Amino acid sequence: MRFPSLPHPSFPRHALARAVLVGSLCAGSLPVSAASQEAERTYDLPAAPLEDALSHFAQAAEITLPFDPQQVRGRQAPALHGRYPVGEALALLLAGSGLVAAPGSNGNWLLVPAAEGGVLQLDSLSISGKAPGSTTEGSGSYTTYSSSSSSRLNLSPKETPQSISVITQQRLEDQKLSSVTDALEASAGITVIREGLGNDADSFWSRGFMINNYEIDGVPTSARLDNYAQSTAMYDRVEIVRGATGLISGLGNPSATINLIRKRPTADFQLDLSAEAGSWDRYGSGLDVSGPLTEGGNVRGRLVVDYKNQHAWVDRYKQESTLLYGISEFDLSDSALLTLGFSWQDVSSDAPLRSGFPRFYSNGASTDFPRSFNTAPDWSYYNRQQSTLFTSLEHTFDSGWSAKLDVSHARNDYDSEVTYLSGSLDQATGDGAYLLPVKWGGSPQQSNVDAYLTGPFSLFGREHELIAGATYSTFRENSPDYGGWVYPGAGYDGSLQAIFHWHGDAPEPDFAKVGRSEVKEHQRSAYLASRFHLSDDLTLILGSRVTDWQRTSDSKPYGGPTGRTTQAENGVTIPYAGVVYALDDIWSVYASYTEIFNPQGSWVRDINNAPLDPEKGTSYETGLKAAFYDGQLNTSLAVFKTEQDNLAVWNNDTFSYSAQEGVTSRGVEWEANGELAEGWQVAGGYTFTLSEDSEDQRIVTQIPRHSAKLFTTYRLPGALDRLTVGGGVNWQSKSGYTLETSRQDAYSVVNLLARYAIDDHLTASLNLNNAFDKTYYSSTSSYGTYGAPRNLMATLHYRY
Repeated sequence: MRFPSLPHPSFPRHALARAVLVGSLCAGSLPVSAASQEAERTYDLPAAPLEDALSHFAQAAEITLPFDPQQVRGRQAPALHGRYPVGEALALLLAGSGLVAAPGSNGNWLLVPAAEGGVLQLDSLSISGKAPGSTTEGSGSYTTYSSSSSSRLNLSPKETPQSISVITQQRLEDQKLSSVTDALEASAGITVIREGLGNDADSFWSRGFMINNYEIDGVPTSARLDNYAQSTAMYDRVEIVRGATGLISGLGNPSATINLIRKRPTADFQLDLSAEAGSWDRYGSGLDVSGPLTEGGNVRGRLVVDYKNQHAWVDRYKQESTLLYGISEFDLSDSALLTLGFSWQDVSSDAPLRSGFPRFYSNGASTDFPRSFNTAPDWSYYNRQQSTLFTSLEHTFDSGWSAKLDVSHARNDYDSEVTYLSGSLDQATGDGAYLLPVKWGGSPQQSNVDAYLTGPFSLFGREHELIAGATYSTFRENSPDYGGWVYPGAGYDGSLQAIFHWHGDAPEPDFAKVGRSEVKEHQRSAYLASRFHLSDDLTLILGSRVTDWQRTSDSKPYGGPTGRTTQAENGVTIPYAGVVYALDDIWSVYASYTEIFNPQGSWVRDINNAPLDPEKGTSYETGLKAAFYDGQLNTSLAVFKTEQDNLAVWNNDTFSYSAQEGVTSRGVEWEANGELAEGWQVAGGYTFTLSEDSEDQRIVTQIPRHSAKLFTTYRLPGALDRLTVGGGVNWQSKSGYTLETSRQDAYSVVNLLARYAIDDHLTASLNLNNAFDKTYYSSTSSYGTYGAPRNLMATLHYRY
């Protein structure tokens, strides 16, 4: 739906915005209706408790104004005498309460937390995580006032019975988090293992398990679409819900769910031009233009273009990427909103580093390659094109209920020729190494249809919330088969002599197709959840999801019989329960429980080439949360435990997986995000995780047991208020594939920031990453990849 906003003056720049956006987004003319004008009334209300004042005002104004009594408990409203429009009268009643009223359709209004400084932008309001207070663009904050990622119910962080982190727009900009991978690396409770550079070999871990659950605007999407590699230029924020979220995602992965929230068109014109330059010949530029496409503002659009051409500290490596993102919104009526959009990203990487280099010589001594050493030959590459088309239709009813339909189709075309450096290296001569080349390609694609209905209802004299929905998705991937890794003796000589003096010259194999493979998946789900207000202080969330899942995997070698594997799980029920008790206006305690159902990847097979059964288990969490300064600073302390069966464990001896039973992961997480004082933003957290098998032996040792992350910025006061300085540190304890041999001791990396507002439109910033030039490994196995050395990135932003 589209809520009315205050009239805005029409400047000549609107014509420019319309020309650019109409041409780019192909926004046609649709029949729309203008928002109705507010009527003035005369009021004579005495000062009273805010709850009573709002109830009396709603009756006098003949409006619908649902609210949670907990929101207004202990607050006082002033007397209201005189003639006012509804919006102005509500602003007077709510002054100083930390709340504002957002206008809806046909007399509906909604109470939401005020944005920073008491100003709330009322543009492009819709359900499913886009309510006022959730959008972070323009807030300057390191936190958000609401999120729907855990249950699709719009809740404040303090009301959410799970651990949730939000990488806001301001943090994405301050820390130069250009990709989703960068954003996850900055998030507390997340470990990123980078097993190369430019080849999509990264993995992401939380609570001892790998992350495979991704969503875009709350709609589940396959991890095979490589959304973690996307540019953040088209996203408002990245939300991370740690722990299982099978109620919404359909698959109860015990680690975490990553929800990418797209940028939306704005009610007023805005323009952001950017340019960047950094160490190792890294350059980039960007355009982000948004605003109304009609004089009445009932059609809005946004276009984002981002281009990067970057080398790295690794020899011969180069990556070029282009992003196009467009979105349009059409107010079909006062209560109906149609959204159309697309995204397209093209990434080409030359000489991408794959898996790094051997950590040890043949005599057992540690190798000491320079950080610039690249094991990729000149001819290697990794290219990818990601495209998405999406649309949604939202409608808000007079009763306060809302319905939404999402339809999307995404495709990820990739093609690569990469190598893996193996062998037994002689420390004196550098002989003994050889390349194992491989060619991979494919075109995974997914179609999603998601529909749900949400709204308030009354039971036993109290207001509650309910959401009911259904999801259908299809996934298909066609991949050519080039025979896998090319080992010695297969007609290719990849031996390398004197590896210390090697500069990428090696013969390119003749990769010939030997067949193809095809994977098809279908998933149908229905879910129901409700948030019950048992008292003024106690809320209970109960929900369940029922899922049917099928997968067919075909292997089709040329000249041979087709091999088919079929898997199916029908009627899988995933229950969810969460309870939150508000101790006062600031503090709350919570607990939650859910079950785990997570099908293994199609490539996860045992020694007999049979697929492993889905991972199953339970997840428990309890904790303490606080919202200071009317939600401008959010903190949380969580204790969790996960019990799981059928965990896939790789066996290097058999080159296959086995199912681990009785795996337990437990730990503690602490996090704080938001404004500590005026101009002082902070985001940080500490995580302790211990994963053990059924015999109480530690597993997944490549994930550190302890980790802490902190980043903070401060805008100087007085005459220096144009200058913002910041810095942070990422620290982790020892880790390694095997702690006895391939171990990395504890280390920390420090990053710094300085930003100066040259005038009201132009800002310049400088990021110094790894300020003390710490040498460390970004992956810790028998093969190693170095993390980035000290580097600089300078950025200019022009905003209008």
